[in-house]
Amino acid sequence: MSKNVLITGASAGFGKLMTATLIDAGHTVIATMRDPEGRNAENAAEAKALGAHVLELDVTRDESVDAAIATAVDSLGGIDVLINNAGTGVIGWQETFTVEDWKKVFEVNVFGVQRVTRAVIPHMKAKGEGLVIYLSSLLGRVTLPFFGPYNATKFAVEAMAENYRLELSGAGIESCVIEPGGYGTSFMSALIQPSDQERINSLGEAAGAPMQMVQGFEGNLSGENAPDPQWIADETLKLVDADHGTRPFRTVRDGLGMGEPVEAINAAAEASELAIYQAFQLDGMLEVKTSS
Repeated sequence: MSKNVLITGASAGFGKLMTATLIDAGHTVIATMRDPEGRNAENAAEAKALGAHVLELDVTRDESVDAAIATAVDSLGGIDVLINNAGTGVIGWQETFTVEDWKKVFEVNVFGVQRVTRAVIPHMKAKGEGLVIYLSSLLGRVTLPFFGPYNATKFAVEAMAENYRLELSGAGIESCVIEPGGYGTSFMSALIQPSDQERINSLGEAAGAPMQMVQGFEGNLSGENAPDPQWIADETLKLVDADHGTRPFRTVRDGLGMGEPVEAINAAAEASELAIYQAFQLDGMLEVKTSS
């Protein structure tokens, strides 16, 4: 059955691939992005050529989010699926990121997700059904050095999704998390770097370690055997097409060796949380589904 799917951050990376994949599968896609008539004009034109409905949506601005959601609902009759894909990454020693740097990352990766999800929920509740997909990361379950603020935002998104899973399932709204590993998309070329240059300089030779790590990753993310970003678009399509009540809460998709350990973490967390929910008599709030 064709669904109306709204994707944030659809101008590039996973969002662009999701748009093409979902349209090809027969779904109606609302591809949202910042400045579709300016810096993203070419990306907007490509999405329109595929058959997407393109809307301006800046996840950091309440008025932009509210206007885009209202337009999507009015013009298409509702939103069946929300894909919270928009996000930004970082690279640098954690201590060298100022509080303002942290705010910038949280504004997109956490507050932006809450803005859009909160705007969509009433429309899904009115229909009595819906699906919200959160693009998290393996770094929302484990940490690696030099990605500190990003790690923190993705841990926050994981907690947000778990709470919505409990609070919205009774309204017929399912919550799903996709946890990608590293992929060679435009994401890697747009990493935010810390602004405290004085603190960076104080680190001496160690200051260059974060970029050395990124260069190593880039080598693994290119070439014949590199993970394919299309995998994430395909996993998204599986969730959109799945029947209500059959979707896994978490989906791990990695090609660099981190996936299996994270799946073990997810399985242990699922069992522990279920026990806690049962102890507090909260398990009746959701259908418990195994992670994939």
